[in-house]
Amino acid sequence: MPAFDVAAIRAQFPALRRQQDGRPVVFLDGPGGTQVPDRVIDAVAGYYRTMNANSGGSFVTSRASDSMAESAHAAVAAFLGAGDPSEVKFGYNMTTLTFHVSRAIAATFAAGDEIVVTTLDHEANVSPWRAIAADRGLVVRTVDIHPEDGTLDLDSLQAALGDRTRLVAFGYASNALGTINPVAEIVRRAHAAGALSYVDAVHFAPHGSIDVRAIDTDFLVCSVYKWFGPHLGALYGKAAVLDRLPAYKVRPAHDRFETGTPSFEAYAGTLAAVDYLRELGRMYGDADDDPGSGVARGELVAAMRAIAACERPLAGRMLAGLRDIPGLRVWGIADPTRLGERTPTFAVTLAGVTPAEAAAELGRAGIFAWDGDFYARGVIERLGLAERGGVLRMGLAHYSTADEVDRTLETLARIAAAAHDGPRPLAR
Repeated sequence: MPAFDVAAIRAQFPALRRQQDGRPVVFLDGPGGTQVPDRVIDAVAGYYRTMNANSGGSFVTSRASDSMAESAHAAVAAFLGAGDPSEVKFGYNMTTLTFHVSRAIAATFAAGDEIVVTTLDHEANVSPWRAIAADRGLVVRTVDIHPEDGTLDLDSLQAALGDRTRLVAFGYASNALGTINPVAEIVRRAHAAGALSYVDAVHFAPHGSIDVRAIDTDFLVCSVYKWFGPHLGALYGKAAVLDRLPAYKVRPAHDRFETGTPSFEAYAGTLAAVDYLRELGRMYGDADDDPGSGVARGELVAAMRAIAACERPLAGRMLAGLRDIPGLRVWGIADPTRLGERTPTFAVTLAGVTPAEAAAELGRAGIFAWDGDFYARGVIERLGLAERGGVLRMGLAHYSTADEVDRTLETLARIAAAAHDGPRPLAR
């Protein structure tokens, strides 16, 4: 597999040229939304310049918009490994899509039926199910975690499954801790119990290849702005499952699950994001993945495997450095031999410094990171961190560099040392 030319990749992302106090900033905020390459920006602007129109018209700009929308669905189907573009539905974001489709799914359940959610998940794959359960008299059961390493407790999952389980909702990877779940195994257990599976892949999508048919999930959702594109959500649903669900829509709507006028400009940007990834596959993919075939799926698989290979040594460098900082704790998988079980997203706390204070200090140094619970409230509460302001979260992407990792570690070491030396004013 050819090594990434990181400088050439970074040159395509205009945001990465931003400076603060004469130094380039370090973007570790990717878990909240990645930066985008020039071609995505150009595509969004180009849509407005060349084909801005609503759907279904008998004139050239409307037809161009409809054609582009079809191409966008096909592109995301290839990204997810779906069998047909009709199995992909777009919406404002993953949260909105899940609230929408949860209504249709739960309409097929009876009072007393059960939905399984997990402690590890983002609230977008918990709250919609709790809300619809309250509306329809359903029961919600919650899967616990192993707090020592932030992994799902599969014994707890098995205990939660029963004769009345109708849906298991869980994440591909934790947006707070980075834990990657054994997705295919969880889907298998859900199906063995006679239940549907609903996978939140928002956090995992920028870090590895997804194959919805291989894992055999009934539903999978992600948000394009987490994988180098515009603000758009995407839902995959098995055609056979979608077809038997009721649709909550206006009568003449063009699609049973896409409601209202879509964001065509976001569709254009999504096409450009997929095009960017396909190019990465052609340039840096392993020959075994046949990245030069010209077939979208092969190029995308090659790209995502190359991205994972690029990120893993950076993650190892970050993890090793974090473990050496006195007073710093890594939450989740901290074993360097288990990098394949996590994304390059790190949740940490520093003794004597709140996560908000640490994020502000990093921000002053031109290093952009998040603090709080990131809507992963269940796991933060389970770890006893809610009262302490959650965690400091730092996420690497394939455009991150070893120098950025080292600069972050040096800054965190200074923050930890200052806290050890005694109280001092911190940026707010």
